[in-house]
Amino acid sequence: MVSPMIRISREEMGPPWLRPLLKTNFFVPCEIHRDSGKKECNMYCLDCTGLALCSICLANHKDHHVVQIRRSSYHNVIRISDVSKFIDVSCVQPYVINGAKIVFLNERPQPRLGKGVTNTCEICCRSLPENPFRFCSLGCKLNAMKQDPDLTFALRPKLSRDDSEDPYSPKKIKKKYAMSDEEICHVSNNSMSPGTPPIVSYRTSRRKGVPHRSPPF
Repeated sequence: MVSPMIRISREEMGPPWLRPLLKTNFFVPCEIHRDSGKKECNMYCLDCTGLALCSICLANHKDHHVVQIRRSSYHNVIRISDVSKFIDVSCVQPYVINGAKIVFLNERPQPRLGKGVTNTCEICCRSLPENPFRFCSLGCKLNAMKQDPDLTFALRPKLSRDDSEDPYSPKKIKKKYAMSDEEICHVSNNSMSPGTPPIVSYRTSRRKGVPHRSPPF
């Protein structure tokens, strides 16, 4: 049986937990632990795909994949370091909040665009600070996948260092200038070929002779 964490549903155009996550209400009182002081629900279990969880609820999800949801300007966000373990967030505009990179969960329509705006979200038309990105949120990317078959949330295999495109990496340089056994043998044979004159040293050493006494007067 394939884990729902890995399986990508073609019907939903994304992992089975993504749409439930985007529709969940966070930062609401926990229905189970209302009387507890720690009742704010800002966690979500990707395996159970149920309601938002509070910190006490986590005891029942010890071996599950749980992510934490945060807030920025009254909108739900998630850290890229957390969600990128499970899905590919490329094409979604990242932001930095409190020193951490985040992405927004859902669209944030903008009634008015500022002057000089050249890049906007392809779904909700919100202005985007950087041109390489196409969407303002995970939800907008999910909605765009219906029209763009090249978009995906599936994780791509990581390239090893040997497959790196950097031609100046140490391994690439070592591999480029490495000599095979045949090349080494060929160079060695040529260096000892009969046509190559031997190296002769013309520096002569002076031997110290036997000392002679001076003749008597």
